Amino acid sequence: MVDVFSAFGLSASAGLNAYLPLLIVAVCTRLGLFELNPPFDVMGSWWVIGTLAVLTLIEVLVDKIPAVDTANDVINTVIRPAAGAVLFAASANVVTELSPVLSLVLGLLVAGGVHAAKTMARPAVTVTTAGLGNPVVSTIEDVLSAVTALLAVLLPWLAAIIALTGIVMFLRWRIRRAERRAAAH
Repeated sequence: MVDVFSAFGLSASAGLNAYLPLLIVAVCTRLGLFELNPPFDVMGSWWVIGTLAVLTLIEVLVDKIPAVDTANDVINTVIRPAAGAVLFAASANVVTELSPVLSLVLGLLVAGGVHAAKTMARPAVTVTTAGLGNPVVSTIEDVLSAVTALLAVLLPWLAAIIALTGIVMFLRWRIRRAERRAAAH
């Protein structure tokens, strides 16, 4: 059961940043802190870690630039859910306990949902702050992604609570925003 919480936390973190949680899992696997079953255990190899480090650096930097971050979000509409699907399926023992197809679908839905929320919220940040808030919000997203991924690897129960709290907070924000718009019209 703990593996499922870890899988949900990792896939949620991939919805914010595709490569950072993959890098964290790869490094933790290499250090022996996280176990991946074949064929996912290849993530612990140095060439995968190096590739993920470069991709993480690119995504972190590009996501700080207004307008370019929107293009990055469009590109990542496929990549982030795919990363979430891989992380969910790759999480220790999940593949053997759940159907691989179900694992991939759940990871895809969780990461895709988080990515959709991020993609919907980011233009509002750009408009309301003239782009000045984008680097701040992006940095917060990167920190949340890293912390959630680390917690999912090291303390999966806590990661599940944090992920659920974030989803509930986002839904409450969207409902309140819709109510304010309805009241204004």
